[in-house]
Amino acid sequence: MKIGFDIMGGDFAPKEAIAGAVVAQKELAGIARIVLIGDKELAMHHVTNEGGNIEDFDYQHTTEVIGMSEHPTKAISQKKNSSISVGFGLLAHKQINAFVSAGNTGAMLVGSMFSVKPIEGVIRPCVTALVPKSNGGVGLLLDVGANADCKPDVLYQFAILGSMLLEHVYKVSNPKVGLLSIGEEKEKGNLVTISAHHLMEDSSDFHFIGNVEGRDIISDKVDVIVCDGFTGNVVLKALESMYYALRKRGIHDDYLESFNYENFGGTPILGVNAPVIIGHGISNDKAFKNMLLSARDVIDSNLVQIIHDSFQNLVPPSQ
Repeated sequence: MKIGFDIMGGDFAPKEAIAGAVVAQKELAGIARIVLIGDKELAMHHVTNEGGNIEDFDYQHTTEVIGMSEHPTKAISQKKNSSISVGFGLLAHKQINAFVSAGNTGAMLVGSMFSVKPIEGVIRPCVTALVPKSNGGVGLLLDVGANADCKPDVLYQFAILGSMLLEHVYKVSNPKVGLLSIGEEKEKGNLVTISAHHLMEDSSDFHFIGNVEGRDIISDKVDVIVCDGFTGNVVLKALESMYYALRKRGIHDDYLESFNYENFGGTPILGVNAPVIIGHGISNDKAFKNMLLSARDVIDSNLVQIIHDSFQNLVPPSQ
């Protein structure tokens, strides 16, 4: 198993990225080989500084970096020797089994779409976020930013994709799927959610429990919360802001700490033909370590093939 790792992506790269890689390598030794993608001289320097062995890693030298504020499509097409572009090239040619980055999210999405491409039958690949539950479990929110506007059939597919991720990677049996809306009644919501509810209510593709509200997101009532990317991103940022506000007030609690993004590192882009893990731009060494371990888990679960096989047999819901 080879995991490609963009060491130039993120606000604190490459130092924090490589610090995380050195820790992850100890856990992945004998299981996976980490390929450090970026400036090779910098990579070897930081590996040594972090107490790692340069022989424990593979290296793919690059000379360019896609900045966080650059236009994704232009950057991917113009910076062929960037760490993100090279990483996707390696992934497309099966020289690595997964690609991990905390770099420009838009560039990661564009790279996924144009290099490894969406799985046949998937209308829109999506980005997910893990949501800690008050009972110690974990839920999934999707989409959280890749698709600001969604049609009902896209939301239907998000329910399938999210269920598969929770079941096969996070071992949640028969996950409960809820459609995020402004009321539990199926008549509540906007035109898209009302239509999506109609498609989802009799589905045999996932365990649909109906509409859920914002107050249900961290409860045990629901496992997979489905929404468009605009709504999901607002919810995610609201949860993050509450976590940081409470921490600044000196409030310490085990459950509160479970909202720290560092614990999860990153999540996969669902619906593309290879494991692609994206992380937070402000990731530190702990977050990077957990991104790499997430990549291992996604590879081990065979999630991409499971999604592929499922969508080959998927019967589109009747409108």
